[in-house]
Amino acid sequence: MPDPSSERISAAAVAKVARLARLDVGDDEIARMTVQLAGMLEHFADIDALDLSDVEPMTQPYPLRNVFREDVVKPSLDRDEVLANAPVAEDGRFRVPPIIGLDG
Repeated sequence: MPDPSSERISAAAVAKVARLARLDVGDDEIARMTVQLAGMLEHFADIDALDLSDVEPMTQPYPLRNVFREDVVKPSLDRDEVLANAPVAEDGRFRVPPIIGLDG
């Protein structure tokens, strides 16, 4: 007996979308996806049925806050000591081979 929720979307529609998306899916996957998509459409229909006329539109469900730590200068490695271990250093920086603009 077919799942009544699968009446919202057909296996042929799922197969067509999979083909258009260039997805290689088998018949068993199409059947599973049809049931899953039908369940999603049912859920969307439940949401559509809600009376949201008193709900104010929002862009975020939770207030935004900065999650980054403060930018505080702390002691770190000595530049000259680090550059002394580099294979090549130039003007206080590591010298690396160019990677853009090289011909094949």
